[in-house]
Amino acid sequence: MSEPAGSVKCKRLEGKVALVTAATAGIGLATAERLAQEGASVFICSRKQSNVDETVAALRGRGLQVAGCACHVGSAEQRKRLVQQCVQVYGGLDILVSNAAVNPGAGPLSETPPDVIDKILDINIKAAVLLVQEALPHLLKRPGASIVLVSSVTAFNPPEPIAMYAVSKTALLGLTKGLAAELGPQGVRVNCVAPGIVPTKFSAALVQTPELAAQQAGATALKRLGLPAEQAAAVAFLVSPDAAYVTGETLVVSGGMHSRL
Repeated sequence: MSEPAGSVKCKRLEGKVALVTAATAGIGLATAERLAQEGASVFICSRKQSNVDETVAALRGRGLQVAGCACHVGSAEQRKRLVQQCVQVYGGLDILVSNAAVNPGAGPLSETPPDVIDKILDINIKAAVLLVQEALPHLLKRPGASIVLVSSVTAFNPPEPIAMYAVSKTALLGLTKGLAAELGPQGVRVNCVAPGIVPTKFSAALVQTPELAAQQAGATALKRLGLPAEQAAAVAFLVSPDAAYVTGETLVVSGGMHSRL
């Protein structure tokens, strides 16, 4: 957990319902926590029910409004159940944060096996599109609805050995633009956050030694690695009324790393 619940004073999201995927660790957990601190009722998911139960209990123990269920976002049945349960518990849906991603293999693009490519594209891109489709009928019922896709700074310059993963994150930049243009006239904003290198279990390979961590920090203008709470703050801004005239944009939160295609 990032900060005491009382440390976030603004309540921009009171009365809102937010669904955050892959939200029991790392950036997803920090995002769920921040949105709840700002007054949202938050529904979370993860592949393991035990992780969901532990996270819900911990956040509720701090006075936050959180519920959740297990969901593998690659399963059509489980995506449908996820959205249905969120709406059943809270009565609607205002905010969708698509954070789930996988990186099952590492190495050069020219040597990436077909099964690794399939898994990355299936979860990181296809599941994101289909989750939006599942949530959209509910989002369209709520004024000020918003979607945030979580990409990565690596999307702008895919590096070995995680280039295939990074390419899938590049696709999310285009998906953000496409969805924003399509859904804007219907009142739904769509934006993207591209985190820099944040030490989490997911990014462990990039910072697993002090030398690697120092190398990654040295690539930033601020000369340090990021924090999950800093990514969560960016998401909270994009889904809040403060960003009411922002759609189709990618907010890079990387401490000044290179971020141009």
